[in-house]
Amino acid sequence: MRRPLLILALGSLLLAGCGESKESQASRPYALPQGSTPVELDPDDFVAKIDNLYWPMAPASKWVYRETDAEGTTQRVEVTVTDRTKKILGIEATVVHDVVSEGGDVIEDTEDWYAQDKWGGLWYLGEDTTEYENGKVVSTKGSWESGVDGAQPGLLVPPDAKVGMSYRQEYYAGQAEDRAKILSLDERAEVPFGSYKRLLMTADTTPLEPDVLEHKLYARGVGPVLVISLSGGGGREELVSFSK
Repeated sequence: MRRPLLILALGSLLLAGCGESKESQASRPYALPQGSTPVELDPDDFVAKIDNLYWPMAPASKWVYRETDAEGTTQRVEVTVTDRTKKILGIEATVVHDVVSEGGDVIEDTEDWYAQDKWGGLWYLGEDTTEYENGKVVSTKGSWESGVDGAQPGLLVPPDAKVGMSYRQEYYAGQAEDRAKILSLDERAEVPFGSYKRLLMTADTTPLEPDVLEHKLYARGVGPVLVISLSGGGGREELVSFSK
């Protein structure tokens, strides 16, 4: 996300999202963030409550996932919406706590920062992540905060989601450059927590690992329910429980 300094206001972005139709652009007052292009978000365009159709984040909501890699190793992922906020770019971002454990031992502990604009777009503003090995900190790589050291916010779910939309999810040069493209709004999936239909499905990629491809599926009123890795042998992360 770096480059010629082109500052784009959220309420009047002029750069069209790649491959996006004029009809899609007309449904909201800004284009979808792309690549390393900077955006300037107006705090007045954001709301306190995250009630995005595909990923609502009411305080105390909790998701538990089971993640299994290609070798059969299983990890537990617990995601909890806290009642705390963090001011980023003048926006009161919701703090979400994400803990990954294996065999009962914590191997990664992260705080993610999300915010929703008044048109319903769910923005990702950064994360503070720590990896552990045998109870000791081994890395904080991947941590980033919008507005710091050139890092830029991205969208996780755009407003008025439509098939074909492409956008960046995050940007911190060389460390966090995830991108997504909406493939479907009518998928079905069965996970331990239940069966779902009318799912939003994205293809998630990153130029940092060009051989990696994941499909992520979001259920209305719930959030992510399934992530399928289509490279490296095919790992799977599925929703085991959800409470709100």
